[in-house]
Amino acid sequence: MYCRARFASRLASMSTASLSSSVSSRVSLPIASQSPASSSVSFWNQKYRSLSFSSSLQSLRCSVPRWSYGVDWKSSTSLRAQARFTVPVMERFHRRIATLASEHPFKGVVTSLPKPGGGEFGKFYSLPALNDPRIDRLPYSIRILLESAIRNCDNFLVTKNDVEKIIDWENTSPKQVEIPFKPARVLLQDLTGVPAVVDLASMRDAMKNLGNDPKKINPLVPVDLVIDHSVQVDVARSENAVQANMELEFKRNKERFAFLKWGSSAFHNMLVVPPGSGIVHQVNLEYLGRVVFNADGILYPDSVVGTDSHTTMIDGLGVAGWGVGGIEAEATMLGQPMSMVLPGVVGFKLSGKLRDGVTATDLVLTVTQMLRKHGVVGKFVEFYGEGMAELSLADRATIANMSPEYGATMGFFPVDHVTLQYLKLTGRSDETVSMIEGYLRANKMFVDYKEPQQERAYSSYLQLDLTDVEPCVSGPKRPHDRVPLKEMKADWHACLDNNVGFKGFAVPKEEQNKVAKFTFHGLPAELKHGSVVIAAITSCTNTSNPSVMLGAGLVAKKASELGLEVQPWIKTSLAPGSGVVTMYLQQSGLQKYLNQLGFNIVGYGCTTCIGNSGDIDESVASAISENDIIAAAVLSGNRNFEGRIHPLTRANYLASPPLVVAYALAGTVDIDFEKEPIGTGKDGKSVYFKDLWPSNEEIAEVVQSSVLPDMFKSTYEAITKGNPMWNQLSAPASTLYSWDPNSTYIHDPPYFKNMTVEPPGPHGVKDAYCLLNVGDSITTDHISPAGSIQKDSPAAKYLIERGVDRKDFNSYGSRRGHDEVMTRGTFANIRIVNKLLKGEVGPKTIHIPTGEKLYVYDAAMRYKAAGQDTIVLAGTEYGSGSSRDWAAKGPLLLGVKAVIAKSFERIHRSNLVGMGVIPLSFKPGEDAETLGLTGHERYSIDLPNKISEIRPGQDVTVTTDTGKSFTCTVRFDTEVELAYFDHGGILPYVIRNLNKE
Repeated sequence: MYCRARFASRLASMSTASLSSSVSSRVSLPIASQSPASSSVSFWNQKYRSLSFSSSLQSLRCSVPRWSYGVDWKSSTSLRAQARFTVPVMERFHRRIATLASEHPFKGVVTSLPKPGGGEFGKFYSLPALNDPRIDRLPYSIRILLESAIRNCDNFLVTKNDVEKIIDWENTSPKQVEIPFKPARVLLQDLTGVPAVVDLASMRDAMKNLGNDPKKINPLVPVDLVIDHSVQVDVARSENAVQANMELEFKRNKERFAFLKWGSSAFHNMLVVPPGSGIVHQVNLEYLGRVVFNADGILYPDSVVGTDSHTTMIDGLGVAGWGVGGIEAEATMLGQPMSMVLPGVVGFKLSGKLRDGVTATDLVLTVTQMLRKHGVVGKFVEFYGEGMAELSLADRATIANMSPEYGATMGFFPVDHVTLQYLKLTGRSDETVSMIEGYLRANKMFVDYKEPQQERAYSSYLQLDLTDVEPCVSGPKRPHDRVPLKEMKADWHACLDNNVGFKGFAVPKEEQNKVAKFTFHGLPAELKHGSVVIAAITSCTNTSNPSVMLGAGLVAKKASELGLEVQPWIKTSLAPGSGVVTMYLQQSGLQKYLNQLGFNIVGYGCTTCIGNSGDIDESVASAISENDIIAAAVLSGNRNFEGRIHPLTRANYLASPPLVVAYALAGTVDIDFEKEPIGTGKDGKSVYFKDLWPSNEEIAEVVQSSVLPDMFKSTYEAITKGNPMWNQLSAPASTLYSWDPNSTYIHDPPYFKNMTVEPPGPHGVKDAYCLLNVGDSITTDHISPAGSIQKDSPAAKYLIERGVDRKDFNSYGSRRGHDEVMTRGTFANIRIVNKLLKGEVGPKTIHIPTGEKLYVYDAAMRYKAAGQDTIVLAGTEYGSGSSRDWAAKGPLLLGVKAVIAKSFERIHRSNLVGMGVIPLSFKPGEDAETLGLTGHERYSIDLPNKISEIRPGQDVTVTTDTGKSFTCTVRFDTEVELAYFDHGGILPYVIRNLNKE
């Protein structure tokens, strides 16, 4: 039933040894602009160039079981898939490949990699064979980009000039030059995967409506979709929690899951990993990551882009990977280029060793704060130094995971001996590991800290002595607001005093000691400001790290043995990133102690960290709401933006799993762990933090005895078999999807309705009203929340009108396949602050023409009905947080034509471009406030009506009806992005290109 075609593997087997297995990259990569003078000419020459082979590729079919991919991922020689071609197509394909092979500019650097025992692993494009001393100074992360350009160079789609730009990185990277890059694969999770598959299905309809073959819409690179974002913590503190939550998950999401199952058979080259398997990034780290591809004897580095911003976790394994917008990922699947600006690279030197009692979580929160201060948006960060030897692979993955929080595109750890040990631990075969090491050493991509290190060039430098890292948390509203643990109590009281903001709640002094008494299931209970009501060991950041997970188990063991308990009204949960975690917690005997404290396993997937924390008990919720209590959540996550974790927890702190257990035991964040007891033991004596905290030696011993290679092998053998609930789902077998007009989960989006063969051209903005005027750090959670649907919201009204009970609302994240729901959910975060409301917090705005206060959706619909454009005014870091395509799709469908901000988060800016929304940046030192803009003006943005007259990053004048005007920078950063804008977005651009074949 399940099948997968490996395009890259087949392509390699069809070509000569000197041809890269990634000719698929050449099929679709653009020629980067040669020079400022020639960029427009070269771009327009290639803009409408058809994807030469893609029509042939659509005939790919596979005859291998999808769950096994047709390969044994642990073997170095089995990355081969089965495919069928018609004879005429094969002949045309061979002729074209033979032509390209004979023309390959770098065929002279193709080198054989011998096996230690004789024979060869395969051939590769050798960087040392170029004999260019500049390569030795390149950061390792840039070498991966260089290898890709060399391997794919044909002087047709990737030129020798592109290769030269990368080799000359030291001089070219400050100039913001554009380069082509083709990732080896694409990674999805279900919240972003469902809308991606919805878009692909809708694009097939559009292709049919244009009179062409809908099967042309099909992934041309391997796509892995892991369903991990749908499980909610409905049931907690129960031995039956996993089963109960999975049953509810399937009940709520049956339609979505069936749709994904349809996609896994309708689209070739797509694997769907079913619910209950683990968190996407841990599965990627432990199972999907190849490090080096061996595609029928052609070796090249693994690389991946994903629709989750924490795809960067794989950087800890030495695989180049980062998050992109869902829209950009869809285009990548369809063979479109990744046109990127050659990034600067920050060299981050690590020295020393973590002190006893300091965790990887403490380290990553420290690194995050340092890098945020340094400024790394749009850059790679590459870690090096003697301190690397002291960090396990899991510790590195923790640091790489939080790249979005410190703002970098990647947080990269080159492969070294620690990486190889991890590959063996996780079940990769000895031959595979030998091949990986041999290839990376031969191609100067391996770091051996036993050998003298050649100096590499970096754009800037940072350094951290690991001995300086101290225990800490981050919060209460942002992941980079680090608080040393010893200062937590003082910081908490400062937050109560401070004005409302990222570090303030403005609670009057006389109310700070307020006590809210209530009854919890017949028991007397009370809450104060800072009381913990949610304590969750959750998230990809930490649940993949055995040292902190087993550390949490040791804290639970010591607490249980001393007689401590967690108050029953605190919602505790444990959501491992894979079944391996359960195995080693059971092997160590520590899971039973976690259970005793209420940290029962609730499911395998992203839970509390993305807002799937589930309801808290009604009595607790009432006590918080009726007494205006600043309740707290403590979680081992990577995001704590306001309104994300739970609507009723205004204070949310990120902490290591052992600290989550400690705060759950204390019941409050208003505590000084050095001076105040956590509780009273069964012997009547006070129990302090130091009595519970395990030493690094204790943790290392239990890791050594409990984390075993067989656990990884058995876990991932089971994953490929699915589970009964998934296997029982029925899905239609059809090329086109049959849209159900009554569905409230899956809906045919309007993006491609009435689509024309020719592009519509660029658009300006005329007399637009301001829909919202927002400040700094507006996140994608503010723009398009993933959590619960509020009962009186436009989305709730829509669902109720269609017979959906409130208990079945599910979350916004689960309904991302339905544009009507998601458009109503845009700017629906209950904590968003819109300056048009003059201090009022919530998802409403002022309809400027009438002065009425309306939900944002209702106001937007009034503007659209009247034929009036809208814009959004914003501050710095607009769109930070998760890579969320609906944060761009939603505003588009609301009628927003442009966003004018001080600065944009990298992925979100790309998403806006991908949907045809104009991103504009204020000039440095200017913003809405300094320019005297209130949001009550009408705005016009005059852009040329010919795309050839617009340049990347050019200045435009914005005028208002009040007579004020100001200059902004248009944030179309590359020529390719201008092409997307010309077509009304990246997906219409793809459709028209495929249609022109």
